[in-house]
Amino acid sequence: MEKLISRKEAAKILGISIATLDAARNSGMISYVQYVQNGCVYFTDACLQEYIAKCTHRAKPMEKSTTYRKPRSARE
Repeated sequence: MEKLISRKEAAKILGISIATLDAARNSGMISYVQYVQNGCVYFTDACLQEYIAKCTHRAKPMEKSTTYRKPRSARE
């Protein structure tokens, strides 16, 4: 059986607050283990890795032109 991680430890590992972790849990972004209804909530390492993968986005390439104007050409 995998080691269970408490809410406080999971928030520290992810670098987020406990409130943010609870919001992610309530919205279904992160899976969790809860043995008894209204009981303690635990996370596994696989759950945390899955959450990191969901929240990681590819960087978008920087746009070359930020305006609609065309760059000036060299004088000929």
